Amino acid sequence: MALTTNSALIVPPSGPNHNSNTMELRPAKPLEQIPSDWPWIAIGLLVILIVVAMAWWWSKKRKTLVKAVIVIPPHRKAKDRLHQALALISDPYAFCSLLSEVLRVYLEERFSLHAPDRTTEEFLYELRATELLNHHQKGFLEDFLQRCDLVKFAKHEPTEPELRKLLDSALRLIDETQMLELVAPTKPAP
Repeated sequence: MALTTNSALIVPPSGPNHNSNTMELRPAKPLEQIPSDWPWIAIGLLVILIVVAMAWWWSKKRKTLVKAVIVIPPHRKAKDRLHQALALISDPYAFCSLLSEVLRVYLEERFSLHAPDRTTEEFLYELRATELLNHHQKGFLEDFLQRCDLVKFAKHEPTEPELRKLLDSALRLIDETQMLELVAPTKPAP
């Protein structure tokens, strides 16, 4: 039976000339050289890690570059929704509610007027103070919103031609205001 220590192997003596009571130490075998490829392995792993990190970064960056945000201008959204409102023309309440909502959202998106979250009276009060729309357009909006409110709150039952007129007038207002440029007044040069 052999016992091991840190650097030597203790082997019980055997043979005719040895005393069985004494134990002899044999010298340690020389260390074998292990091929030193570990620096190359480490460099290879580092290169693989860098390639994976760059691929991940590139794919993430490419995804952000590919994501194109399609911005639909307010007048286009409003016109599309107004044309869809024709499906509700047989229900004056739903039709006028949708027309009023679409026009209010358009005015908020186009001119930053807080129309959707205000009553008609509150909105018209704000409208009087703005110079974003001309006098004719302000008068039109007042008339338009009051007609819609008559249907929504006073149970007025307009005819289909009257409802189509409301739709046409909303489309006309959008056409008039879609191309208005909001130009800040320029200061005269000194």
